[in-house]
Amino acid sequence: MATRSSPLRHLLTFDAKFSHFLHSLFNSYLPASLHLVLELSADFRFSFPITLALCLSPLSPSLIPFLSPLLFGLLLDLSFVGLIKIIFRRPRPPYNPHMSAAVSADNYSFPSGHASRVFLVAALVSLSANTIEAALAELRASGGFVHQWIAGDDTKLVGIVVVAVRVWAAMTALSRVLLGRHFLIDVLAGACLGVFEGLLAFQFLRLEELLRKLAEVEVNCFGIGALGDASLAIYWVDISKIL
Repeated sequence: MATRSSPLRHLLTFDAKFSHFLHSLFNSYLPASLHLVLELSADFRFSFPITLALCLSPLSPSLIPFLSPLLFGLLLDLSFVGLIKIIFRRPRPPYNPHMSAAVSADNYSFPSGHASRVFLVAALVSLSANTIEAALAELRASGGFVHQWIAGDDTKLVGIVVVAVRVWAAMTALSRVLLGRHFLIDVLAGACLGVFEGLLAFQFLRLEELLRKLAEVEVNCFGIGALGDASLAIYWVDISKIL
C-alpha cells in the first residue's frame, strides 16, 4: 500500500510546492480588490440568486433554454463539490490561514468549487451561443433596451461574450491558486468537473417548462418580483459555504 501511494504522495507534494511558488511570486503584485471581485463574481451565494431571479422573471422567456440548465447545473455543482470534498478532505493551503481578500469558506480544498462553477458557466455559455443570439435578436426586435443600447452584429456580440466568459473563468480559476485558497490540482480538477457538469446540464437539465410554470405561478398568484426571489434565495443558500 505504501508503494502504491508513493507516486500520489510525490504528486501532492510537488503540487503543494509549485502552488506555493506561484502564490509567493504573483500574489503581492495583484491587488486584493481584483481577487475579491473575481471571488465574489463566482460565489454560489451571488450566482444562484441572480440566475433564479432571471429564470422567474417574465422579461427573459427567450433565455430560459440557457438559464434552466444553468440554474440546475449550479445546484448539481454544489452537490458534486460538497460530496467530493467530504470524501477527500484535503486541507486548504496553510499560507493563507485567515483567508485574506476572501469570503468565508469551508476548510477543504479539493476540488475548487469556484473553478468548477466558472467553468460550468463558461461551458453552458459556449454551448448555448445560438440560444443567446436568438434571444438577443428577439429582444432587439421588440424595440427594448437592447435595440437602444447595444449596437452591432448579434453573432459578433455573442462571440465576444463567449470569449469574455472564458477569460473570466480562467482568471477566476487561476486566482484561487494565487490567492492561496487552493492548490493547482484542486483548480484543474474543479475546471474539468465544471466542464463535465456543463455538458451534463446542457443535455439532461433543460427543464424549461418547469421554470415557465413556476414563473407563471409567481406572477399570477403571488405577485413576487425578481428582486424578491433573489432576496429569498439569499437566505436559504447558506449551504453554499461548501465552496
